[in-house]
Parts: sequence; structure tokens; C-alpha cells
Amino acid sequence: MQFVIPHAPRPVRFAQVPGAIGRLLKTLALGLGLIAVLGAGAAGVGRFFLRESAFLSQAQEVRGLIAGVRLPPREERADAEATLEVLYSHKGVQYSAGEVRTTAEYAEGLGHGAEVLLLVDPSQPDRPREARFTRGRAGAVHLLPWALGVGVLGALALLLRELRRTLRAEVEPLRLGALVWLTPEGPLPETRKEVVFPATYWRQDVKHAVQARARPGRAPVRNGDKVLAAVVPRQPRWVRVIDEDLARTLGWIR
Repeated sequence: MQFVIPHAPRPVRFAQVPGAIGRLLKTLALGLGLIAVLGAGAAGVGRFFLRESAFLSQAQEVRGLIAGVRLPPREERADAEATLEVLYSHKGVQYSAGEVRTTAEYAEGLGHGAEVLLLVDPSQPDRPREARFTRGRAGAVHLLPWALGVGVLGALALLLRELRRTLRAEVEPLRLGALVWLTPEGPLPETRKEVVFPATYWRQDVKHAVQARARPGRAPVRNGDKVLAAVVPRQPRWVRVIDEDLARTLGWIR
């Protein structure tokens, strides 16, 4: 048996790397799962946006009177909310409503009997909103579609980045990496699963610490206690241990 390992760049295909397709499919499945979760969240956000837009487009201004104010503790009122109890009339019908949200800063200046401007949806006249508070939030509501679009694009970009990283992590050590003798920190375990283990190697009189991967059930090419591996120095986790079966698959054994 004689090793004939070509100089980099070596002709290594993704499909030749053991387990690479499985890891790529796993990354793809996780990414699609994340996008599905974001899609469900986006649907909920979209429904909220449509409801808010519909309310703002058809709400009518109504004058109401304060019947009660509930404020948070004084030391917690900065940027906090308060609730109002209001009395008002809409199309000749008298209504009373509690839990009308507004800012605590605004509510501090409202006493019993004070006048307040409300927005009332004609289709739901018993659910008024305080006008100042509602219109203050309208800008943020109209930003939701843009934020949603940015989030989806970000998720797609993250998925493409992880797929590209998986492709590179599987192939680049074998195609472009340096071949070195690794010294594992301890005996490699006997297992049927892929082994990830800490190891070190020397290159140009510098000692490097890495996390290496070895295939399950395959004996690595050894030199005493050392094992042969392909490494990418700028990516300390992209280390692939070379075993005889892998070397034969890649045509490195004559």
C-alpha cells in the first residue's frame, strides 16, 4: 500500500466525503424549520398589521370623560402604561369602558371628569382607544411589514450562509488543507458514532490546538500515537482525519 496524495488543490467532490450529504440535509432541515417558525410568526404579525390598519382607517373621534385612572407605582412610570375608565356617547348610545390604555405620563394629568379624545371603530363601539396613545404607536405599526421583510431576508441569508459553510467545512480540508500528523489528547474512544476529539499539531515551529473529526468504525492512518489529518489553519474546527477507506475513495492509495 502506497499513499499518493496530490498537492492542493486536490480533485475532491462533495459526494466523496463520507457523511457530508447527511450533514448538508440536516443543516437544510434545520434552516427550513427555522423559516417555517418565522413564517408562522409572520402570519400572526401580518394579521395584527391588517387589524391595526383597518382600525386606524375607519375609527371615528369621540369625546369622552374620565371616570377613573389606574397608574403604576410612581417609581415605575417612566415609559410605562396606565389604563383609563371612560364614559362616552356614540351615535346616541351611552357607553362606559375600562382598560383603555394610554401612557402613564399623560394619565398623570387626568382627573375625574377630565375630557379625553377617543377613537371608536363603528363596528365595535364598545372598544374605544385613547387617540393620542393609538396614533403615537401608528408609526411603529406601519414599520411591521418592513421589519417582517428584513427578518425573512435575514433568515434566508443565514440559511444560505450555513449551507455554504457546511459545503466548505466538508470539502475544503481535503481539497485545500495541509496534511499534518495530529497528536490526540487521549486515546480515541471505541464507538460507532463520529468522534470529535481535541488534538494538537506542529506547523512551522508553531503548536496548534484543534478539534478533529474521525469517521465511526474506521481506523485512521497512524504514525505511532499520531493520526494523519487534513487541516485548514484559519478554521481550527475544519479538521478531517484521514482513514484508509477515505484515502481509497479519494484515490490517494495506489
